[in-house]
Amino acid sequence: MIGYSGTDMTRISHKLKSLVAAAFIFSAPAFAEGDRLDSLFEALATAEGTDAEQIAEKIALEWSKSGSAAMDLLLDRGRDALEAGDTASAIGHLTALVDHAPDFAEAYNSRAVAYFGAKTYGPALADIQMALALNPRHFGAMGGLALIAEEIGAPAIARDALAALIALYPGNEDAVAALGRLEQELDGTAL
Repeated sequence: MIGYSGTDMTRISHKLKSLVAAAFIFSAPAFAEGDRLDSLFEALATAEGTDAEQIAEKIALEWSKSGSAAMDLLLDRGRDALEAGDTASAIGHLTALVDHAPDFAEAYNSRAVAYFGAKTYGPALADIQMALALNPRHFGAMGGLALIAEEIGAPAIARDALAALIALYPGNEDAVAALGRLEQELDGTAL
């Protein structure tokens, strides 16, 4: 919470609440993504363990295809910079991608990850909002929302974001564990 005033925290809290509401409203398919993604989501709903992880990776791979080799290259460069710990370059590449492909949900989600790495939560939340508006089933963006909510001390919002994620991806063991931990924390139950 370093560097955020009470007014900033109130504004972030309101944005978090609206993002969680959107995640719940849109967690069911609201648009046609194509038969391949629909069948992958059907499989993800019942998969467990490594099967669930492999299906989630296939979905993420599909989401990473912009339809343009140039845009895919910008995404790769942004992700490579982020992996190398160069958040400034990552944000630069991903901002160029957002500018050139404003309807590409993964551009916003990836830039949100970079903003999170730079601890700039306001822009990260704005990008998560765009990613979810463009792709309401983006469980990665929901996970990012949960991370930010927990980081800024909003465990109830983190819990709700994780519940939306798990509704789509019940085999995500990390999310299930985090949800259990947050529910205990919110209930005041000691381990």
